[in-house]
Parts: sequence; C-alpha cells; structure tokens
Amino acid sequence: MNTNAPANWKQLSALLLQGEGPALEFKRSTGELKEGMQTLCAFLNGTGGMALFGVRPDGKAEGQIVTDQTLRDIAQAAERFEPPAHVSIHRVKVKSGRDVIAVAVEGGRDLRPFAYEGHAYERVSSTTRRMPQAKYERLLVERGHAKRRWENLPADGLTLKDLDRKEILRTRELAIQQNRISPDTSRDIGEILDRLGLRTAGVLTQAAQMLYGKKFLPDYPQCLLKMGRFRGAEITGEIVDNRQEQMNAFAMVREGMAFLERTMPLGARFPEGKIFREDRFPLPLDALREILLNAVMHRDYSHYSGYVAIVVFDDRIEIRSFGRLPTGITVKQLSGRHDSKPTNPLIAGAFHRTGAVEVWGRGTNRVIEMCKKHGAPPPLFEERQGFLIVTFRAQLVAKGAAGTSGARSGDQVGTKSGLSQDQVEVLRLCRQEQPLVAMMNVVGRQNRTKFRDGLVKPLIEAGLLELTIPDKPRSRLQKYRLTEKGRQALRKPEGGRNA
Repeated sequence: MNTNAPANWKQLSALLLQGEGPALEFKRSTGELKEGMQTLCAFLNGTGGMALFGVRPDGKAEGQIVTDQTLRDIAQAAERFEPPAHVSIHRVKVKSGRDVIAVAVEGGRDLRPFAYEGHAYERVSSTTRRMPQAKYERLLVERGHAKRRWENLPADGLTLKDLDRKEILRTRELAIQQNRISPDTSRDIGEILDRLGLRTAGVLTQAAQMLYGKKFLPDYPQCLLKMGRFRGAEITGEIVDNRQEQMNAFAMVREGMAFLERTMPLGARFPEGKIFREDRFPLPLDALREILLNAVMHRDYSHYSGYVAIVVFDDRIEIRSFGRLPTGITVKQLSGRHDSKPTNPLIAGAFHRTGAVEVWGRGTNRVIEMCKKHGAPPPLFEERQGFLIVTFRAQLVAKGAAGTSGARSGDQVGTKSGLSQDQVEVLRLCRQEQPLVAMMNVVGRQNRTKFRDGLVKPLIEAGLLELTIPDKPRSRLQKYRLTEKGRQALRKPEGGRNA
C-alpha cells in the first residue's frame, strides 16, 4: 500500500472510499489509541498501512479535537514499538475545530517481528489479531539470520587440513572460467576461503565444512544424501536401490546426478527431419540438476536430523530437502515470479562462483520451461512435514513392466548415448593414458572402489576402455586408455555435430 498520508480533504475522501482492509484501519478517536497502535504493529509486520483517527467504522469522517497533548500521546505511544519504528503523523481538517489524524507506517521488512507493549500483532483482511507464537519465533530467528546465521558461525575445531583441498581449488578454477573471481587469486586455500567469506579472522565457518568437509560424523550427521529406488508408486514398495552417504555439498550434487542417470531409463526416438537417433531421459537432466542444486544450497543445515533425499518411483521422482521456504515466498510463487532469498548466502555464493547457478530467483521458472520443452509435465512444489518436496512426474518403467528396476533396457552398449556424463568425461580424458586418480579428479569422485567398480569397470566390459597392464589390474603403475571402439563412441554425431 502507498503509506503517504492524505494532505487534503479530497485525498482523504478517496482513501475513505477504499474501506477498512489489510492496510487501512478506522478509529473513532484517539480514545482507541492502544487498539490503533496494535493495528499499526500488525502493519509493520506486513507491508505497511495507515490508521485514521476520527473516522467511524462505516467510513464517515467526523474528526476530533486535536491538541498538542493529543499529538504527544501518539508520539509517546509510538515509542512502545520494539524494535523502534518510524511513524508519520498528519492532520486533515474536516470541519471547524475537528481534524482526522492519519498515522502511517511502512512495512518492517528485515526488522520484523515488531511488538507493541510486549506483544506482536498481524493483520488478516480487516482484522488485527495477536501473532501466533510459532510465527513470532520464526520471524525472530530470521531477523537475526542476516548477521548470525548457522552457516557463518565458527566451526569448532575445524582446520584447513580437515577440508578437501582439491575441491577448493576446483571452485577457484571454475570461478576463474566464469569470470566470477580474479585470475590473480592465490592458490592458497586459506586465501580462497577468505575470498568466499568462509573464513573470518582465521576462523573457519560452518559453511566451509558444508562445502568442503571430508569427515562429517559424529558432529555433522545432517550432511546426508539419501538415494532410493522403490518398485511401484509407494515408499512401502520393494527397495531396488538404497544408498545413504555423508558428503559435502558439491559431492552431493555430483553423486545425486550420477544416481539419477543410472536409475532413469534411456529412451530413443528419431526426430522429424533428422537421420540420427536421439537418446534421452524421460525428464530433462538440467531441470533435475537445478532442483537438486536448490535442495543442497537452500536447505536448513542447522538441524542435526536434516538431509537431502532423491526418491525414485515407477511414476515419479521426488527431490526432498529439509527446511521451509523463506518468509515472503510461498510454494505457489515458485511457479511464477519471485525474488531470490537464499537461506544460506555463503553456500549459495560458492555455487554461484562456479557457474552452477544464477542469483536472480529464476531457477524454478527455468525448470518449468525445460520440462515444457522436453514434453514433460511441470514439477509440483509442496511443503510437507518440515521438508520442501519437488515432484517430477514421468513414466520410469516400460508399459506392462511395472515394478522393474528402472534399468536402461534397450541401450546400445558402447555408444555415447548409453553413457553417463561422467563416463564421457573419463573417455575424453583417456585419449591419453591416465592413472585412476586423474580420472577420479576430472569428475570429482573420492571413493576409489566405487569409482572403479561403478564407472570404470562398465567401460572396460563394453570394450571402450582398456588397461595398460592387463595382467596386473591392481598394479600401482596401472593406467587406462581409450580403445578404438571408445574413440568411435566419442566421434558419434550428436545433434548434427561431432563430440
């Protein structure tokens, strides 16, 4: 609402025609000053508003006698707001010796919640009521969030040795590529963390642990990614795949996407006017990645029982993250225009530096557009039992084969279309002989056994990759190189261009 007070009778008359509502209140006189101040408190906790003293409930302006003491009473009453609030007071003459007093406030924004004489109030339509305790406490926490958030609190006992140096340097390199950090930035990991706001006066923050930590138990059980594949459409169905991993935020995104690529079936079609087969998943990977990024960046890390989960059923994929939306943003707004209000600005900032996300609140809108372009339904956003849940609807098993594991039946083994993004990156790297550790680094993996068995072994079995010392597969000198079949797979046309 425009909280500019009326300057004359004409402006006052136009205001009276609006009637009482979410941002306008009528009071007969300052005899109802306490009730009027309670309403102004509600306006402060909302988007602002105005109380008019000297107006009957039906909107007729009768005015009241206004003395210097009347104005002092209003000013003294306004001093009882906590935190202090700016209140503007104006008079409009309605008849000889009688004025309407307009008292206006603007919305408190980051200073909410406001209280009057120790109690907080909120406006519901044209009614003022006491604010529920739960809402008051939530607003109180958010008011202190700007300077004292969980993410920027000191991480007790955390040292640089406890952080993943390679991951920090990877952030630096990606940020330089995106022109979001100076190429002159030192390779000293402490200085990099200083630039990212993750170390203050030599003390590492909780955000540094969330982004680059290597060990999470027993102190940080909330750094958990749960991944599950269930037969049917209910979580009570048979578990096909069940994984729970403690890991840092960057690793969560990589592991989560690798799980989705392994789990979703890969279909094929021949687009009209093209001669090459187009292999694609039932849902756009970029849309899933955007939502997973949001889940990792914006979740509530402060609760020890929180986590991120990827749950795959036969008919849908759910990505769940612990925590509620910021105040002022509703589930409905996620499908339309809304501002960016990151819950964890330090964590989100590190991802932004790498080019993984923007900072304009367009992510969910882009996801909807990607699904539409892909021919998939837009995702459903909902809050449930303390979690934000995003559901992508898609048929993840072939018709007549409900309850299958969701494996990629029909893939042509050995073609690029049947490979995950990480496998493609490994094949490209192995155009020259490479040790296992170099291959792990290029895709950001840390578990040697899982990487070898889950990613490299299928490439070898498909004849795309080979060992340089085949008789001693576990040799410390072992390296891997691309086969001719692997080179052909990389050269396979995609979208009319060579890979």
